[in-house]
This record gives sequence, structure tokens and C-alpha cells, in this order.
Amino acid sequence: MNAEIIAVGSEMLTAGRLDTNSLFITEHLNSLGIEVSAKHVIGDDCDRLVTSIRRALSDADIVILSGGLGPTEDDLTRDAVAQALGCSMSADAGILAAIERRFRIMKREMPEINKRQAMILDGAEILPNDRGTAPGQWRTVVSGAGQKVVLMLPGPPSELKAMFTRECLPRLAKIAPPTAIHTVVLRVTGVSESHLDQTIAPIYMGRANLTTTILAHEGDLQVRLRAQCDTIEAAIALSEEVAALAAEAIGEHVYSRDGESLESLIGKRLMDAGQTLVVAESATGGGLAERITSVPGSSAYFVGGYVTYSRRMKTELLGVPETLLVQFGAVSKETAQAMAEGAKTAAHADWAISITGNAGPSTDGDKAPVGTVYIGVAGPDGIEVTHRVWPVNDRGRVRAFAVQAALDLLNRRLRVG
Repeated sequence: MNAEIIAVGSEMLTAGRLDTNSLFITEHLNSLGIEVSAKHVIGDDCDRLVTSIRRALSDADIVILSGGLGPTEDDLTRDAVAQALGCSMSADAGILAAIERRFRIMKREMPEINKRQAMILDGAEILPNDRGTAPGQWRTVVSGAGQKVVLMLPGPPSELKAMFTRECLPRLAKIAPPTAIHTVVLRVTGVSESHLDQTIAPIYMGRANLTTTILAHEGDLQVRLRAQCDTIEAAIALSEEVAALAAEAIGEHVYSRDGESLESLIGKRLMDAGQTLVVAESATGGGLAERITSVPGSSAYFVGGYVTYSRRMKTELLGVPETLLVQFGAVSKETAQAMAEGAKTAAHADWAISITGNAGPSTDGDKAPVGTVYIGVAGPDGIEVTHRVWPVNDRGRVRAFAVQAALDLLNRRLRVG
């Protein structure tokens, strides 16, 4: 059984909005063994929406629409589905009364246009919305290929998630086939995507009931091994078997076997050891501290950070000697080492990471080529400095690669300890 998801609304086509509803829906459909074969974002255009719904119904068993159920003229989902299915709509007195009651509770007069939200497709089941005014609808469609389902859900995530969990999942569980999906996520760093795939392709190629996807994002790679079998036990066994073989082949570059992020893993290791961390950044401008503090509870081990872009700040805050900066330059092994040692001492921390480099696009008078980065990791057992060059000609990517590499170096040190 497969499904297609259609996110409705012109605002979803702008740079400022992200369709997170489809991720939530996909996760829960997969837990029932239902594949998501396609996702679409359609603006407020009824003709385009009708065409998309009809095409989705020709390919999928389940079509789920999110958004477009509001009261305004550009909320077109109800009209488009009715037109696509060739059915009529009528106002539901109970829904209308519930909307009016909601406005009375808020001590506001209900606008006339809110009555549109009480329009229900003939033959549809009403999906109550306890978080908003727009009810959802479940419509079964009988075709030559058998029964199909069209789901209409509200766009606001809080409304959609509550409705989907409470109203849709139990219904979907009754019609879902006896199949199960289990996914294992290996997280990898320190190798290229091409090298990674070349290493593990012989392991996963030709495996029945297994789909493998490699996702790469600025030095952080994910290997998603997704097994679909008749039972959850079989799916777990298959995905775990291949994951173990892949992890063995990849070796030390695998840092997580359950999808856990690098910064979260580092936090747990610091917590377990009762140790603290400080950072000193130049080229990355606080990006390293941001990754570390994105983990809830990071204040238990992260004492703070220094962003020292100028030479003066490196000297005054971290104690980097001026003579060292003159002799070797701000972007150098010697400066990275002095920054890490200075931060560790000043913050009274167990561990310190330093990053200094030239992220570009110009050299700013420094001798180091664009993309050059030095990373220092100072700990109870000494300090090491690593030199990396990323010739990507992209300031943002150089900074992101540097942060990922710094976290990887610290994690390796913590893992050994």
C-alpha cells in the first residue's frame, strides 16, 4: 500500500515556510507499513490542485492533503477534492454549531465566511478538530482498482498532528497491509559520500526488501537502511544485519548507529565523565558553540566560548602571544594550539576546541589560502592540532565543514578516553 501527500497553500512555496507536516505523516505511515511514494506542494490554484489530486489517485492507494481548509476564498482544498471526485458538498449543522460555539467561547462574533468550514463532501467521514475550527474529512473512493482513501487535514501542525494521531491512525491501521518497516540510521563523518557508497554498495546491493539511502550534509553523512517485511521482527533482523556489516566496513568513521547526532553523543560522553568543555572560535564565528548548545541540557558540561576574530581579542582573552601571531599568522597550527590552551586555562575546563582559518572569499591579507582551517583539541591528556583544507569556494560550507570536523576530533578523543 502506498500514499501520496499534497501540501496545499501558496505560502508553502515561499522561502520562509517549510512543510514539516509531511515528515510527521510519513513517519507514522511507515510505522504501519505504508510507503510514501510522492510528495507535492501545490499553491492556491484550484485547477492545478484538481489535476494533482486526480493524478495522485491514479497512482496511490491513499491521498493525504494538508492545508487549504480555512474559511477564506483561497482555501480551496474542499472544492478541489469535490471537483476531482465528482461529488457534491453540503453544510453540516453539527460542525457549524461547533464553530459558532468556539467563537462564543472566545467572545468574538463569527464571520460569515467561517460557514465554509462546515461544508462536508457527500459520503465523507468528519474528523473532529479539537484544536481549531476546520474539521478534517475522510473520503473513501471506489474505483476499478478497489477502494482508495482521500484524507483532508488542516494545515497548522498542532491541529494536524492531533487529528492525525487520534482520528486517522486507528482508521489506517485497519486497512494497512500486514507489512512492517524498520529503519536503521548510521551516521558517518570523515569520509566522502562517494567513498562511503563505494565501500558499502556491495553489502546492500541486491538485498530484497531493503532500501538504502545516503544523505550528505556538509561533512555529516547518514546511511538509512530501510527494511520492509511481513513482520516487524523480520524487518528489524534484516536492517540490523546489513547495518552491522556496513558499520564494520566503514570502521571508525561511524560515530552513531541509532541516528544520534555528533553533538548529542559528545554531550553524553562529557556527562558520563563529569567533564566540561569550552570553545575558542575565529573562522566559524560561534557556529561550533551553536551546535554544542543545540542539545538540551548542554549547560551541564558546556561552560562557554570565545569568538575572537581580531588578533587583539586572541591576545587579550586567550593569551595568544602577539609575537606568535606576527611570526606564524592568525591562521596557523601554532595559533590554534595557543587558542585551545588559552581557552582551557581561562575557563578552567577539562576540554577545549579551537578553530582558526580562512573561510573566504578573500584572504584578508592572511597568507593562508581560502578554505584553510586549523583545529585544536586540548584535553587532560594533551593537545593535538589538525590542518584541513576545503577548496569549495563557499564561505558557509567551509565554516560548516570546520565545525563538523572539530566535533569529530573531540568525539574521537573522548571515545578513546
